[in-house]
Amino acid sequence: MKKVFALFAMVSFFAFYACNSSSTSEATDEAAEQEQTQEELNQMEEEATEEATEEATEEATEEAAPEATEETSAE
Repeated sequence: MKKVFALFAMVSFFAFYACNSSSTSEATDEAAEQEQTQEELNQMEEEATEEATEEATEEATEEAAPEATEETSAE
């Protein structure tokens, strides 16, 4: 009977620690995945901002170009 209790204690001990470490690794994996997702979102936001800035610069350049042409032809 002592052997049965000892075996039960060992199995319980093993199960307790095995489940605890897997839940920790799952939390770590989830945190890493969230961090990666956040980095991707930040990168997409930066790219969108850069594209908007480039488009605004191009539009300003296009608007300025006809004005310069009109001034040259008026002289």
